[in-house]
Amino acid sequence: MTALWIPDQNTITLSNLQAFITRVKEDAGLPLEDYYELYQWSIEDRPAFWQRLAEFYNVQFHTPPSAALINDSMPGAQWFPDSTLNYAEHLLQRKDNKTALIFKGENGRRRILSYRELYQSVAAAQQGLIDAGIKKGDRIAAFMPNCPETIILMLATTALGAIWSSCSPDFGIQGVLDRFGQIEPRLLLTVDGYFYGGKTIDCMDKTERIQEKIPSLETTVVVPFANPEPDIGQLNNAVRWVDFCQPSNGSVSIVPVEFNHPLFIMYSSGTTGVPKCIVHGHGGTLLQHLKELGLHTDLKAQDTIFYFTTCGWMMWNWLVSSLAIGATVVLFDGSPFYPEPATLIDIAEAENVSIFGTSAKYIAALQKAGVKPASSHHLQHLKAILSTGSPLLHESYDYVFQAVKPDVRLSSISGGTDIISCFALGCPILPVYRGELQCRGLGMDVHFVDTAGTPLTEEKGELVCQSSFPSMPVGFWNDPDGSKYHNAYFNEFEGVWAHGDYGELTRHGGVIIHGRADAVLNPGGVRIGTAEIYRQVEKVEEVLESIAVGQEWEDDTRIILFVLLRDGVTLNDQLIQKITHTIRSNTTPRHVPAKVLQVTDIPRTISGKIVELAVREVIHNRPVKNTDALANPDALDLFRNRQELFS
Repeated sequence: MTALWIPDQNTITLSNLQAFITRVKEDAGLPLEDYYELYQWSIEDRPAFWQRLAEFYNVQFHTPPSAALINDSMPGAQWFPDSTLNYAEHLLQRKDNKTALIFKGENGRRRILSYRELYQSVAAAQQGLIDAGIKKGDRIAAFMPNCPETIILMLATTALGAIWSSCSPDFGIQGVLDRFGQIEPRLLLTVDGYFYGGKTIDCMDKTERIQEKIPSLETTVVVPFANPEPDIGQLNNAVRWVDFCQPSNGSVSIVPVEFNHPLFIMYSSGTTGVPKCIVHGHGGTLLQHLKELGLHTDLKAQDTIFYFTTCGWMMWNWLVSSLAIGATVVLFDGSPFYPEPATLIDIAEAENVSIFGTSAKYIAALQKAGVKPASSHHLQHLKAILSTGSPLLHESYDYVFQAVKPDVRLSSISGGTDIISCFALGCPILPVYRGELQCRGLGMDVHFVDTAGTPLTEEKGELVCQSSFPSMPVGFWNDPDGSKYHNAYFNEFEGVWAHGDYGELTRHGGVIIHGRADAVLNPGGVRIGTAEIYRQVEKVEEVLESIAVGQEWEDDTRIILFVLLRDGVTLNDQLIQKITHTIRSNTTPRHVPAKVLQVTDIPRTISGKIVELAVREVIHNRPVKNTDALANPDALDLFRNRQELFS
C-alpha cells in the first residue's frame, strides 16, 4: 500500500517524539531506533515508560511517588502511589504575554487572552469560589459554550482540588439533570444565551428549571454571552460573572492532591439509560494528555491548535490541556457551517492554525459541499489535521490530500470519554496510509481479539486493552462497590478492558476502526462493521448521510439502510440500484442491504454521533431508554411504524 504522507527527515529530527526516543536511549541505554521499538518497550515496561514521560515533560510532583506502578491489574492498578500534584498547576505555568486563548464566536466576536491575563483571570475567579465556600472535593457544574470563561473557571476549580463537570447549552433540560443531578454540584456556571446557525438561543428559562431540580445548588454564576447586561432576576442566588470574580492577591492557590483525586466527571452518551458518571483523576489525565498532545500530535509551544468541539465532548478537555505545552488554543462556539461551509477553514487561515482538529463527519460534509481549501485559502501554517468521533472514510483521506492540503499530516484518532484520551492515534514520524489510524498509543496494550479473547492481526475483532494505564477512570460516581465500573468494561474478558469498538490491526501496525462492536451487523452469521457500508454509500453523490441497522427477520438478521438525500432528491428504484450496486461492487453480497429507505433526518447524540442502537430499538418497536441524550430525538419518529420494514 502506498503512503499518502511520509515524514521527511527534518520533520522526524525536529519532532518531540524523536527527542523522547533520543532521551530514553541516552538515559536508559535502550537500543530504540523507531516508533515500533519504542511502542514495544512502552508496553513491555509500562512503569518505566510512564515514569520517563513524566520526567520528559517535567511533571511537578509535590510529593514524589513511592513507585510508578503497584498492584498491576484491571481494575485496581495504582499508578504513582503516594504522590501529590495538581493538573491545573501545569496549565498555568506560563504567566507571560504569549497568547494563550483566541476565542471566535459565530457572531464575529473575537477575544484574545495572554497567559498572563489567563492567570490573573483564574486568580480572580478562584477568589470567587473561595468566597462561595468551595473546597476540595466539591463539584462545580458548567452549562456553557466553548468560551474563555469556561476554561477560566475550570482551572480555578481544579487548582483548588474541587471537581469539574460540564456540558454544552444545547443539551435539553432532562439531559442536564440526568448528568448534573447525579453529582450534586454546589455551584453552576451558565450563560444568558448563545448563538447557533444565525439564531440567538436563550438559556435563562433552562437555567431556572435546572436550579429548581438540583437542590444542592447554592450559587449560580451567569456569564453575559448573548447580551452584555443580562437580567438575572428570575434566578435564585445568581450573580453576574463580573461580580463573582473578585480581586485577589494576584496568585492562584494550588492545592496538591492525590494522583487519582477526581479532576473531571464526564458522562457516557446515555442512549441506553441514565448516563454513567465517569470520574477521571488529576495525574492520569495530565500524563495521558501530555503524551498525546506532545508526542503523538507533536504540539509545541509555538503552535496554534484548534479543535471543533463543545464543552460536552471529551475533546474539549483534551484541547484545553494544550495549555500545559504552552501553545495557543483557538476556541470557537457556533455552527461550523454558518454563514458558509468554509467558516472553520476561514478561522484556520486567519489565526495561523498549525493543528486543526474536527470530526470525520465534518470532513465528509466539507467534501459534499464542494469546499476546496487548497485553492481558496492560504494554509501554509497548517501541519496536521486530526479527525475523530467516528471512522474517517477512505475517501475523506483522498479529499484532504487533494482538496485541503497535499503535505499535511492527517491523523485519525480513536478513543473515548471512558479514558478521556485515545487508544489509537497519529504519529509525526510514521507514514499515513489511506483508511488507517497511524498507530496504537504509547503505553496502551491494544489488541483486536476474537470472541475467545485471542489477539488477531489483519482480522476483524473487538478492541481491548490488555494492561492497565494511568488514565483509566478512577471509577464511576455513586458506585461504592465498583460493580457498575466493572460491568462496563471487564465483564466480557476478565482483567481486560473491552472498549466496544470493532476493528483490526494492519500488518504495519496501523489500525482500522469499522464501527461500534454493539452495532456490528450479523447477516447469515457474518460480522460486518457499519463503517464498511457507510464508506461505500458516501460515494453516492445523491446521499448526504446514512445509517445502517440489523433487523431480526425470519430467524436471521437482515440489513436495513436508511438514507438522507440531498435537497430535491427522491429515492427511487434507480437510485436504490445505484446504492446497492456501489456496495456490492466494493464489498461482498452480504453487505448489501435488504431494504433501502429514505428519511429526512438521522438521530445523533449531542456530540454528533449517529445512534444505530436507538434506531434498531425503534424499528423493533422496543423503547429507547433515554431520548434526552439525543440532539434531535424527534428524528426517531421517522423510523417508527414504517410499513416497508415488514415486507
